[in-house]
Amino acid sequence: MRADAAPDLLDAPSLATLADRCVQCGLCLPHCPTYRLEGVESESPRGRIAYVKAIATGLLAPTDTGDQHLEHCLGCRRCEVVCPAGVEMERLLVGARTSQSRRRPLAFTTRARLALLARPGLLKALLGLYRLTFNILSASWRPLPVPGRGSHRSYRGAAERGDATVAIFVGCVAGPYESLTRAALIRLFEATGASVAIPSGQGCCGTAAAHAGDAEGAERLSAANRQAFAGQATVLSLASGCQHGLAESLAGVAPVEDALAFLEVHSDPLRFHSAGGSSVALHLPCTQRVLETDSALRRLLARVPDLDLIELPDTGCCGAAGLHMLAEPERAARLREPLLIALEASGAVELLSSNIGCRLHLGNGSKIPVRHPIEFLAEHLA
Repeated sequence: MRADAAPDLLDAPSLATLADRCVQCGLCLPHCPTYRLEGVESESPRGRIAYVKAIATGLLAPTDTGDQHLEHCLGCRRCEVVCPAGVEMERLLVGARTSQSRRRPLAFTTRARLALLARPGLLKALLGLYRLTFNILSASWRPLPVPGRGSHRSYRGAAERGDATVAIFVGCVAGPYESLTRAALIRLFEATGASVAIPSGQGCCGTAAAHAGDAEGAERLSAANRQAFAGQATVLSLASGCQHGLAESLAGVAPVEDALAFLEVHSDPLRFHSAGGSSVALHLPCTQRVLETDSALRRLLARVPDLDLIELPDTGCCGAAGLHMLAEPERAARLREPLLIALEASGAVELLSSNIGCRLHLGNGSKIPVRHPIEFLAEHLA
C-alpha cells in the first residue's frame, strides 16, 4: 500500500464512506469462506462492514469480539467480485485494521512473523535450520512443509541485467521455497528467446503487513521494491497472492503481471512432450480467480499432450490467507479440509497451485506432492 493512500484509510470519515457503499444486499454471503464456515452474520462481509461503519461514525465503541471477527477476514476478495455496489473490501479491511493496530498494538507473534518476512536473509537462515531439524520436530512444531534443498542451477549472473525482457519478483518465504520454480521459469523464458533478471534489494510485497494493519511496515517494503525494480520493463509475480499488492507498490515504476499469464501470451515457440496420461489436480487460488488469470493457466496446461488434468471444485479459500494459517491453525485446517477431501477423491498423483501460501498450507495437509504449474510445464518442455 502506497504511503499517499494511508492517511485516507486512517481517516474515520473515509472509512465510513467506503463502508457506506454497501447496500446490505447479502449477495456476498454465499461467497465468503468465513461465513460459510460459521454461518453467522458477524463472520460475513456485510457484518464486518457494518461493524467498521458503526465505529467510524461513532455509533459503537470497538469491542474485542468485533475486532476478532474483523481479524478473521481472510482478505480473499471473493466478495468484491460479486458485489453489485463495488465495495472495495480489501481497502476497507486494510484501513480498518490499520486503525485497529493504532489503538491496540499487534500481538507479539504477529509482529515477530512480520519482522521475519521483512528480513529475507534471516528468514532463509531459519528455514535452513528448520529443514535440518524437521524430522526430529513434533507435529505441532512443523507448521510448514520441509523446504527443499533448492536448485543447483545458478541464475545470479542475470540478477542486475537492466535490458532484460522481464524481471522476476522473489518475495519473502518464496525465496527458499521457490528456487526450483524460478529456475523453471527462466528455462521456459529462455526457450521463448526472452531474457530474465532477478534484481537484488527486493523483498516481501508487503501484503501480509498491510493486511495485519502495519501500514508503516508495508510502506517500507514497498519503497525497497520500488527502488529494486526501477528501470525494469515488466515485473512478473509467481505468487498470485503477491501480485495485487506488488502492482500497487510499483505503480508508476514498472507494470506487474502474473508470470503464467505473461508466459502464455509469449508461448508460441514452446513445445511440450507427452505427460503420459498422468492424472494431475489443479487448484485455483482465490487470488488467481479474482485476478482472472486462471484461463491463461488452463490454456498453457492444455498444450501438454496426454495430460489428465482434474480441476478441483471451488470449495472456498483453502485457509492459508497469508499469516492466517499460522495465527488461526484450527480455522485454517477447517477451511482446507473440503479441498483435501476432493484432492484425495480425484486420484491425482500431484497437485498444481499458483500461490506459495496455498501450496505450503495444502502441502502440509496432504501426502500428495504440491508444486507450481511453472515447474510442471518446464519439466515437460520438449
